[in-house]
Amino acid sequence: MKAFFQKKYIIPVLASAFLFVGVSFKNDFFEIAKQIEIFTTLFKEVNSNYVDETNPGDLMDKAIKGMLASLDPYTNYFNEGDVVKFKINNTGEYTGIGALISRKEDQLIIKEPYKNFPADKAGLKAGDAIIQIGDVVLKDFKDDASQLLKGSKNTKIDIKYIRQGKTLSTQLVLDEVEIKSVPFFGKIDAKTGYIVLTHFTKKASSEVKDALEQLKKEGAERIVLDLRDNPGGLLNEAVNICNLFVPKNETIVTTKSKVEKYNNTYKTTREPVDLRIPLVIIVNGKSASASEIVAGALQDLDRAVVLGSRSFGKGLVQRPIDMSFGTQVKVTISRYYTPSGRCIQALDYTRKDKNGVATRTEEKNYNAFKTRKGRTVYDGGGIQPDIELSETQVSAVANAVVRNEAIFDYATTYYYKNPNLGNTIPTITDADYNDFKQFLKNKKFNLDTETELNLKKTLAAAIKEKIDESITAEYQQLLNAIQKSEWNALDKNQKEIKNLLLDEIIKRYQYQEGLYQYYIKSNPEIKKAVSVLTTSAEYNSILKL
Repeated sequence: MKAFFQKKYIIPVLASAFLFVGVSFKNDFFEIAKQIEIFTTLFKEVNSNYVDETNPGDLMDKAIKGMLASLDPYTNYFNEGDVVKFKINNTGEYTGIGALISRKEDQLIIKEPYKNFPADKAGLKAGDAIIQIGDVVLKDFKDDASQLLKGSKNTKIDIKYIRQGKTLSTQLVLDEVEIKSVPFFGKIDAKTGYIVLTHFTKKASSEVKDALEQLKKEGAERIVLDLRDNPGGLLNEAVNICNLFVPKNETIVTTKSKVEKYNNTYKTTREPVDLRIPLVIIVNGKSASASEIVAGALQDLDRAVVLGSRSFGKGLVQRPIDMSFGTQVKVTISRYYTPSGRCIQALDYTRKDKNGVATRTEEKNYNAFKTRKGRTVYDGGGIQPDIELSETQVSAVANAVVRNEAIFDYATTYYYKNPNLGNTIPTITDADYNDFKQFLKNKKFNLDTETELNLKKTLAAAIKEKIDESITAEYQQLLNAIQKSEWNALDKNQKEIKNLLLDEIIKRYQYQEGLYQYYIKSNPEIKKAVSVLTTSAEYNSILKL
């Protein structure tokens, strides 16, 4: 009966998704109707006749997500559980434990507990590995275990976890959690304010406004807005943040679609907070979407100096559409354009290589545009800063040690070897760095740069095609050469990796707030931003003021 119920009611979910597409493609109605009928028949026959018991909901979930994956990474289907997560990302509010967590094999790893929220109050630390939630042993639970840590406020949840090889237990008391879009703001010096914006949730612009007004009350006469690692969020919030610095009725972004109703021009609607305060925006390769709207618009309007490294290059706009049974689809509906007319989308998802990977717009094909005062800016590859800094660029080997969690795991080891540092900022010495490299060897971490991963894929293909015997020796020789080069790169990029280690270690003792306090005193990008702001000739020259 359960299987019949799922079959009977989940098919209309897919149909409704297709019908949404049909609204935009009336000329293809017959083809769409035909494909719906084919899929409906196939789905029914497979579930009715397959030799083993099937899970219709799981099959449908994978079918829809597989279909949408062929379009772009931003057009997504959300089942009921996914919808909850999506809304958390947009609002920043939920009831839970207040920690960043990830699944690793049969454990949930605490990546970062947020100060004074349930996980922190229960004594959990970064690196703790949860193995049991209530009566559920995670090695026997293959679904999304993070859902076991959600519930109504004041719900008590007993957990078991592993810390440095010891099994411990504690009790979590769920509470309302609000993830701030502005986790930190403060004074760099007597006249320079600093605002960190990490997400564009529904309160982002009000939080930036509050921070800006508070800093001005405290004497700030210039502002650094840090958008590094900000993946974006709500478009309207990006417009409202720009509105803090530019006049009412100023065009910030335009969206263009083949569906007429999605063609919109977004203008500022309020009186600004400050039209003249000097402003520097810091971006990097992980600044995307709404971050790029803010940086790109204020650059085009010659209202801010953009500093750092080229941003991610996401010029696409998504719209969530509610569907049957609490599900939702997020569809890429348009491209957005900055005031000068730029679309900074870097990847072309309509053109993919033989491996199905979207092609990147080559720099030689970028188009030139003009800012309001006539400065030349380009489309096609993210926001190019007015001042590019090598410090914001990440090397391949640094990416590798972050991706394989070597930085995270070493910081955990370091923390328990040095438990009493408190608010002291540690120094990562050469001895510490050598210890880190030995740690990599002892734990058998694979650096797995993109070059090494591609070589391993080549061998896997050769094994599959049974032509590996003749190339085994050459493969091993080349792999050894690549791995040697990777280890050499650890030394070559020692300064960069030391900084990554220090950032992670500071958070273990002082949370995010401590890291930002350290940044305003020591971060080279922030130092350069202050230098530009305090040297009016340089600032005015860049913006042609």
